[in-house]
Amino acid sequence: IKNIDFSSIKMHDSIIVIPKAKEKQIMTTKREWVLKAFKNEKVDKVPVGFWYHFTTDDERGDGFNPEIFNKNIAGHKKFVSDVNPDFVKVMSDGFFTYPNEQIHQGVTSIKELEGIVSIGENHPWITQQVELAKKIREDFPEDIASFYNIFAPVTYLKWQLAGKGGNGDEIIENFIKEDAELTKEVLDVVAGDIGILTKRLIKEAGVDGIYLSVQNLQDSRSSKEEYNQVIKPGELHILNRAISAGGTNILHICGYEGATNDITYYTDYPADVINWAVELEGVSLSEGRQLFGGKTVLGGFENTEKGLLYLGSKEAIQGKVKELLDEAGRQGVVIGADCTVPSDISSKRIDWVKEAVAL
Repeated sequence: IKNIDFSSIKMHDSIIVIPKAKEKQIMTTKREWVLKAFKNEKVDKVPVGFWYHFTTDDERGDGFNPEIFNKNIAGHKKFVSDVNPDFVKVMSDGFFTYPNEQIHQGVTSIKELEGIVSIGENHPWITQQVELAKKIREDFPEDIASFYNIFAPVTYLKWQLAGKGGNGDEIIENFIKEDAELTKEVLDVVAGDIGILTKRLIKEAGVDGIYLSVQNLQDSRSSKEEYNQVIKPGELHILNRAISAGGTNILHICGYEGATNDITYYTDYPADVINWAVELEGVSLSEGRQLFGGKTVLGGFENTEKGLLYLGSKEAIQGKVKELLDEAGRQGVVIGADCTVPSDISSKRIDWVKEAVAL
C-alpha cells in the first residue's frame, strides 16, 4: 500500500481505520500538460504544435455548405489520427467571410458603413462555428487542449471589402485617413460579434481558448499611433472576452506570405502564448520571450514549402530543434512554425520534431 502515513492508523473495536492515501500531483492528461506549459510552468517535455488547412482557398468562405462543413470535420479527425498532436488548433475553414450585409466589395468610403449593426448573437455564422468546434472535439480520442482560430476584426473587414489577397490594407488605411473614429466604430461592431463567438466557443463548444491572428496594416502610411487608436481596441475586446469566459489566449502575429510586423505593437496584449515569424521579423524565441515579459513563446520553424520543416532531412530538422531549445530553453517554449504549414506535409516530419524535443 503506497503513500499511507502508517503513524495515523488507529484501532476502533478491533477495526483498523486506514486514512486515505496522500494524493500525488500528477498530470493525468495531455491537455493538463500543455496548459501548464502555456502558463509558463515547468513541465517534463516541451510541447509541439503544427497545423494546416483542410479545405481549399475557394472553400474557406463556404462553411454553410454541408459538404465543406463536413470536409473540415473529417480533416481534423484524420489530422488527429495521423499526427497525434500535443494540442489542436481548430481551423475555422469555411467561415473566413464575416457575413455582415453592410460590408461588401465596392465600398469606397467609410461613411458608407456609418450606422453598421451587429449580425446578432444567433446568426448562423456564429452558431455554425460553435457546432463545428463541438463536432471536431467529439472526435478527439483523448483529452486534448484545443484553440479555435479567430481573425482580428480588421482582417475580416478588409477581406470583405477587397477579397483575400486584395488591396484591403490600402482601403482600411484610406478609411482611417478619412475618419479614424468612424473606422474604429465599425471595427468595434465587428469585434463585438467576434467576442460573442469567442465566448460561445469556450462556454458551449468546450475549446480551451482562441488563437487570435493579428497583423500590422501592410501600408507604408500606417502608424503605430493609428493602430492603437483604431484597430487595437477591438483586438483587446476579443482577448478579454476569451479570458472572461475562462479561456487561454494564443496571440499569432501573422507573417503569412511575407507580411512583416513590428511585434512591439502587441507587447501588452493579454495573451498567454505568443507566436510570430521568427526569422522574418528577426526576433528569436528567447528575444521574443524577453520582449513579452517572460510569456510562453511558440514557433521556430518557417512554415512554407521552401522551409526546412517541409524539405529538410530528419537530421537537419532535429538539429534545428536542438538549436532552438539550446537558445530558448525548455520552459515557456512550444516548438512550432511561423504560421499554417502546407496541407500535404508528411506527418513523419512532425514526428521528427516530437522525437527531438524528447531527447
